[in-house]
Amino acid sequence: MKLDVVFEKQKEGGFTVYVPALKGCISEGETKKEALENIREAISLYLEEVNKSRIKELFNSVFVEKTQVKVNA
Repeated sequence: MKLDVVFEKQKEGGFTVYVPALKGCISEGETKKEALENIREAISLYLEEVNKSRIKELFNSVFVEKTQVKVNA
């Protein structure tokens, strides 16, 4: 199973990482590698709690597309 994850670099150091398709599935780590390992574990735990029939519904409800938006600031 492949899922998109989003990394956010934190001012105080380290990274926060979350899964847009799995609401509330979030983790962190001091390095990007550590954050990725931690989110893998978080995903596994998250999916253990989700009804199998609901997994497909979750994945179909969100998609990630990298794009840029121009705004006047």
